Formats: sequence, structure tokens, C-alpha cells
Amino acid sequence: MSIWEYANPVKFIRTTDKLLPWLSVAAVVSLVGGLVWGFFFTPEDFRQGSTVKIIYLHVPSALMAINAWLMMLVASLIWIVRRHHVSALAARAAAPVGAVMTVIALATGAIWGQPMWGTWWAWDPRLTSFLILFLFYLGYMALWSAIENDDTAADLTSILCLVGSVFAVLSRYAVNFWNQGLHQGASLSMDKEENVADIFWYPLLVCIAGFVLLFIALVFLRTQTEIRARRARALIARERMA
Repeated sequence: MSIWEYANPVKFIRTTDKLLPWLSVAAVVSLVGGLVWGFFFTPEDFRQGSTVKIIYLHVPSALMAINAWLMMLVASLIWIVRRHHVSALAARAAAPVGAVMTVIALATGAIWGQPMWGTWWAWDPRLTSFLILFLFYLGYMALWSAIENDDTAADLTSILCLVGSVFAVLSRYAVNFWNQGLHQGASLSMDKEENVADIFWYPLLVCIAGFVLLFIALVFLRTQTEIRARRARALIARERMA
């Protein structure tokens, strides 16, 4: 059995149909459990007070915004190398989900930053690279919509995805590249001195798991929709030629 078998649209739909109910339930349980645990059963931070609890939305959404683009990069590379339509459609399906995650991360970051920094926005390296990443998401979706031929659209958006990956990496490591800026270091780290306290850490992990499962479920669902829409366009085009 090879992973490339799932490049077959019929097999992909059949397999994901079986997985979607389980993924959806697991996502809801993880999200509700993690958010309730984090918002109602953790103490206030001695410096940040109750605003620290925004971490349970901000960190998972920021993590998924970056990783969604990296998933699109992998899918785009598969399209370029092997020309599997499911991979190109999966990348297209992930873009709106990643864009929403980016908006959530930017919005919660502004809400968190205002009482801490005294401003809703600063041209901090990480914030700026994240904003540019969001613009790449918009450009990616616009490019897909602007081109009628699916294969041509997949080719051009794959190239755009390669370029945008630079800003996805910068969004993650900007604090390490440049010392200046208001944004703090990573909340999740192998270094115990930099990592958040365990009382915040465990519910945060549950929230991250919920966001990951939600992302996978939404991408599966949207990829199925894209496959069916592509099939419908092909049938309509065939009828017109006939």
C-alpha cells in the first residue's frame, strides 16, 4: 500500500469520509476541553493578569497559520513533481483555513499586546512578517480565482507558495533573527527557562491539539468539495464541447 494511492480522488474521498466524523468529534472535545480548562481553571499571571489567557487562542492559531502554509508548500511541491491533482486541490483547500488562522492570531495578538505594550500594533519583525504572510494568503486565493484553467492556476499558485514560505519561516523565527521588537520569545520551547509554566502549558497543549485536528478536518472537507467542484467543471466543459 502506497501513500500515492490517495492521489486517486475517489479513494481520497472514501477514506476521508470515514475519518471526518472521528476528527470532528476529537477536534470539538479538544477545543472545548482545552479552552474551558485554560480560561476557567488556570490562575492569573503575576505580571499579565487575566490577559495571559489569550495564549490559548493566540498561540495555537499562530502555530496553525504558519504550518498551514508549510502544508500548502508540501502539497504544491507534490503537484510540481508528480502532477497529482488532489495535492494541488488540498493546497487550495487549506488556504482559506490558514488565512482565518492568521486573522485570529493577528487579532488576539493585538488584544493581548495592547495592555502589555500600550499599543494595538507595532512594526515588530514577527508582527510584520505575519501580516505579510496574511497578504500572501489573500494573493494565493485571488490567483486561484483569477485563472480559469485549473492546471495553470495550480502551477502559478505553487510558485507563489514557494515564495511565501520565506515569510512563513520568518513569522516563526523572526524573534531569533532580530533582537529588536516588542514580541516576546517563543511560548513553546525545549528550554524550561523560556517555556511557559506547567499550569499554563498543559491546557495549551490540549488547545493546540484541538486546532490541529480542526485544521485537518476542515482541509479534508474542503478538499472533497474542491474535488467535486473540479469534476463538475470538467463535466460542464465536456457537455459544451459535445
